[in-house]
Amino acid sequence: MEALYHQTNKQVHEVQSYMGRLETTDKQSVHLVENEIQARIDRIFSNLERLEIFCNKEPPSKRQNAKLRVDQLKYDIQHLQTALRNFQHRRYTREQQERQREELLAQTFTTNDSDTTIPIDETLQFNESLQNAHRGMDDLLGSGNSILQGLRDQRVTLKGTHKKIMDLANMLGLSNTVMRLIEKRAFQDKYFMIGGMLVTCVVMFLVVQYLT
Repeated sequence: MEALYHQTNKQVHEVQSYMGRLETTDKQSVHLVENEIQARIDRIFSNLERLEIFCNKEPPSKRQNAKLRVDQLKYDIQHLQTALRNFQHRRYTREQQERQREELLAQTFTTNDSDTTIPIDETLQFNESLQNAHRGMDDLLGSGNSILQGLRDQRVTLKGTHKKIMDLANMLGLSNTVMRLIEKRAFQDKYFMIGGMLVTCVVMFLVVQYLT
């Protein structure tokens, strides 16, 4: 387990280094860097799944410390995944705005033929409204990502707490009835978390529909 942990920790630092290169990468190469980062993140998540299995096989005296170390790696890589998605969204928005400006500048304007005259004021107003909508979506997505990250963190915390209680209960020899009550509460908390995430997604969807 130690070898896999140190390997995964090194991979997390490598992803952090790659993230620092995104802002300075030229437009032709940025897609390649994004793909490389995502591939590394996927490998890290795969390693974390294996580490969680190894944690459960650790002796009781070392198990809790091992789980805390793995949870910290999971928190770090989730934060990097969110940062990558935010960067990709901002880049897409900038590219879309640049295309719209180029299309607007490429239009042919005429003062003689009323049938082919483009209403400049309406076009500019539409472009400004579209930019405002994009800014609103950026703010909304940023808030949504923060909420979802908070829910993920709460899930990790609840999961860790549940495992701590189960381990403690085993050591103290609590009754099966108490154990079932603890498991039932953890099961209910899971559905509350899922419900909160669904409500957040619905609200984000409705706001995006309103802004666009």
